[in-house]
Amino acid sequence: MTRHLLIGTYTERLSFVDGHADGLLSARFDGTAVTDVVLAAGPANPSWVAFAPDGAAAYAVSETEPDGAVVAFARADDGTLTELASVSSGGASPAHLVVHPSRPLLITGTYGSGTISVFALNDDGSIGERTAFVQHEGRGPEPSRQDAPHVHQLNVDPVRGDVVVVDLGLGEVRWYALSDDGRLSLRPEATVVLGSAGPRHLAFLPDGRHVVVVNELDSSIDVLRREGDRFVRAQSTTTRADGAHGDNAPAAVCVSASGSTVLASNRGDDTIAVFAFDPDASRLTLVASIPVGGRTPRDLVIAPDGDRVLAACQDSDVVTVFAFDDASRTLTPLGASTVPTPVCLAFA
Repeated sequence: MTRHLLIGTYTERLSFVDGHADGLLSARFDGTAVTDVVLAAGPANPSWVAFAPDGAAAYAVSETEPDGAVVAFARADDGTLTELASVSSGGASPAHLVVHPSRPLLITGTYGSGTISVFALNDDGSIGERTAFVQHEGRGPEPSRQDAPHVHQLNVDPVRGDVVVVDLGLGEVRWYALSDDGRLSLRPEATVVLGSAGPRHLAFLPDGRHVVVVNELDSSIDVLRREGDRFVRAQSTTTRADGAHGDNAPAAVCVSASGSTVLASNRGDDTIAVFAFDPDASRLTLVASIPVGGRTPRDLVIAPDGDRVLAACQDSDVVTVFAFDDASRTLTPLGASTVPTPVCLAFA
């Protein structure tokens, strides 16, 4: 089955990337390759993109300074995008956004300013009023990377409905209660401190009892276990194979539909770390480290049918594709498709 895919990119040369795409890209995925790659829209540095639950709208950050933007698009049946609105992200370099799975709300965070914004969504998918704005304060223990707040990812707790915020700069994962009118209230007792590990992205397990957090600064991955109305750190282990050396920075983490396999990308080693997950023991075991087939795997996704894995290799201008068997936890390379500066992959 052919699937519509949006690909986030960088369009400018920045300190950490030689961005040279033209904007947000639209493509098709036929199960073995990414094809028909065309420009869908032209915002600067659309480095993260997400769809509304029904696929009728799409949203992208514009990762710029001193103020970034969030852009909304209507999506036609053929995948064509039409811009609906662009609003300030509430700070510099927005890094992530998420559409609430059951409420008309869009939540975004800025890496450069350490802010969180919640926006109401209109019936046509356009962006309405800002219902919440939070400014993080402070710093983490690592002076060169944690000198200020850096919001890197947001998610929604599938059990409580809280907004979960991963702040790499503070070294914390914070839980915010989300009110009926879209406002945020910090639950300080629920904050998980990961410190100099540098939490970057997290994923909930299907059981709702566990979260896995990939840490950028020390190449680790943590298991958090729900206990009552908060999470506790149950395990921390490396994302790297035995004998790996040199600089490395994990980026993405994803979980198979069964919850038995966890995948993480390593930038530097340029591998996909494959973990077995034991929910009874709240424990990950590294079972394989697979060459990703490109440089700097920024994003990593499991395709909707569950039997393919795609990796966006930022610095080699390719998206690599693997056949994935969840039962045996095997990844078999199928090929690489040319895409300029790919950093985010989103299936409609």
